[in-house]
Amino acid sequence: MKRSRLMAAALGAALAVSAAAGCGSGAGNDASTLTFLSWTGEEQMQPILDAFHEANPDITVEASYAPPVAEYIQTLQTRVLSGTAPDVFMIAAENKTSLIEGGHVVDLTNEPFMDKIPDFNKETYGRDGRVYGMSVSSWAAGYLYNKDLLAQVGYDSVPESWDEFLVMCEELQAAGVTPFLESVDQMPTTVSAWIGAKSYEMEPTLDELIFSGESTFEEQWTPALEEYNRLFTEGIVAKDVVGLDGDMVRDEFANGRVAVINAGPWVINAIREASPDLEFEFAPVPALPDGTPFQAGAATPGYAINSQASEEKQAMAKKFLDFLASPEGVAVFEEQTNDVTVTSDFEPTPDPAFEPLAAAIREGRLYLPMISWQRSEDVLNVEAVAQIQRMIQGQVDPAGVATALDTKLASS
Repeated sequence: MKRSRLMAAALGAALAVSAAAGCGSGAGNDASTLTFLSWTGEEQMQPILDAFHEANPDITVEASYAPPVAEYIQTLQTRVLSGTAPDVFMIAAENKTSLIEGGHVVDLTNEPFMDKIPDFNKETYGRDGRVYGMSVSSWAAGYLYNKDLLAQVGYDSVPESWDEFLVMCEELQAAGVTPFLESVDQMPTTVSAWIGAKSYEMEPTLDELIFSGESTFEEQWTPALEEYNRLFTEGIVAKDVVGLDGDMVRDEFANGRVAVINAGPWVINAIREASPDLEFEFAPVPALPDGTPFQAGAATPGYAINSQASEEKQAMAKKFLDFLASPEGVAVFEEQTNDVTVTSDFEPTPDPAFEPLAAAIREGRLYLPMISWQRSEDVLNVEAVAQIQRMIQGQVDPAGVATALDTKLASS
């Protein structure tokens, strides 16, 4: 994806009409209005904002939305650099370094609401012992499967090994069923899970070796990329998958047109609404030889406060974050997102379909490259996604993808 296209999308999103929460919209500079840029969609976020306004009727949240990941990151960057950033926004794996190092976010370390946030989530959005984002949940993504379609070829779940999974996909194809789809408009879940499974067993970690110069992306990533590329070289997934985003993949699954997709808990409500009778469940990403099933995942993006906001707006923003971390706020958040919440004063109840992945969240067996990369995670992520899309289309081989990441790291 060319940077010019990303910037165009970002500028378009930044100029989109804002959706107001609570009792209606107000000007962004109104003393009672708090501006907020969310990458959680309006359908999920609106009930949370409504609950906040009910508890704080003197504050109206004027929310705008940009979808993750690339469009959100570019939209926020454009607004930060132009001096039009909202009072509250999301700090994510892909932009945390630039936001923290640029001084664009308020230090939340000593805020009372941070006391209920676990160290794993604090460390994700922290630097040098200080914390700049409030993350109230963690997530995992794995393989979501249609039980009835798998049963047609004699399977009751996704196999634990990659080779066996590919055999199942071939059997589904022979039965006239589209076996698998994975959105590749962001880092593929499959690749992240495999790299995480490998790194989890290493000391020093895979990323520590790469970023210290002791190893390279080419050495560490190429085997996983070669296995992933089998989906396309063996004709299991069509190369035009590069044109599908996560919502399109989800809708194909909801309509019963694909047996397995990559997904996280955020798709559950939409699928149940679209297809109430569809039987589905999550499974870990199948393991490579000598590996174990693993999940892509991390602390969810944190809520951050714009350091350039006025003292009055920062005070309002802290009220907003305090509510979002409260049992009342977390309860609405869980209901809308199906994320596994982690605040100390609320007991999460994962959806039964997601339960096979919930244990990994509680055990911390999660990996996301953009969290573990020690610098330049934003530009490396854009490069990785672009190069993987090129690989899928046959324009570069797996080693070429990894070499491009080494080149990007060396120049950043």
